[in-house]
Amino acid sequence: MNRRRGQFSLLVVRGDGVRVVRFNFARPLAVAGFLTLAAVVSVMGALVGDWLQLRQLTRESVTFAAQIVEQRKTIDDFNRRVAELRKEVGAWREMHARIQEPFGPDVGRGARERGIGGATTPSGRPADGISASDELNRLTETIMQEGENLRALDRLMARAGKALAALPSRWPVRGAVNSEFGMRQSPWTKAPEFHGGMDIGANRGTAVQAPAAGTVVFAGTAPEYGNAVIVDHGQDIKSLYGHLSEVSVKPGQKVERGTLLAHTGNTGRSSGPHLHYEILVKGRAVNPRAYLWD
Repeated sequence: MNRRRGQFSLLVVRGDGVRVVRFNFARPLAVAGFLTLAAVVSVMGALVGDWLQLRQLTRESVTFAAQIVEQRKTIDDFNRRVAELRKEVGAWREMHARIQEPFGPDVGRGARERGIGGATTPSGRPADGISASDELNRLTETIMQEGENLRALDRLMARAGKALAALPSRWPVRGAVNSEFGMRQSPWTKAPEFHGGMDIGANRGTAVQAPAAGTVVFAGTAPEYGNAVIVDHGQDIKSLYGHLSEVSVKPGQKVERGTLLAHTGNTGRSSGPHLHYEILVKGRAVNPRAYLWD
């Protein structure tokens, strides 16, 4: 461009320097054109920059959307697991209640004195306004409380186990029950009579084992029972074994569960080889089946 007499000239030449075309512009028009070109270039640059930035944001938004979907899935899995754990903990509480109920209301009293309440969330999700971390903290506290209950239950069962071990809960011999406890028809008179024990079928000479630990208080001959043994298990519970062929223990002898007491036979008032097994509580005959579980 050449500035002359308030004008600008634009020359278009060939590569060999020969002028081809010349354009003359008034100075105001040239300035306006230059400014317009500069503005267009600036605007285009800004638009290109914004487009590139928008493209980058679009890519990031797609990535964020995928992450949000994954996180929502993780949260849903978390809520589902929390619901399952709460259901499991609830089952623990019901089980504890069933186990502790026979031992009285004082068992586990410390845990039961803690007041609890509040609405439940049917869907299993944390209620509105409760964050996942708060829900997890609450669940952790509940599980800790149940852990205390389990330890208390373990101590209880340890004590109960000792008491159960002292009960005559094991079969002294294995065999079919020929006659149950209670009223029956007499094998001899055919008249109704009360049978104070169980007649367990067994061949002569079958080993009779102690169903629980105790002390032998009788070993000898008794009316109707023939050769018999009586073992005192403590807590006013005794077991009686009748119609024995031979006795292997003596009065005053301590026995453990499984100790050989005698061998079955057909002595006394008996119609054939078997074992008459009787449980006495405070001197009164009770149904042995109430104690047999092993």
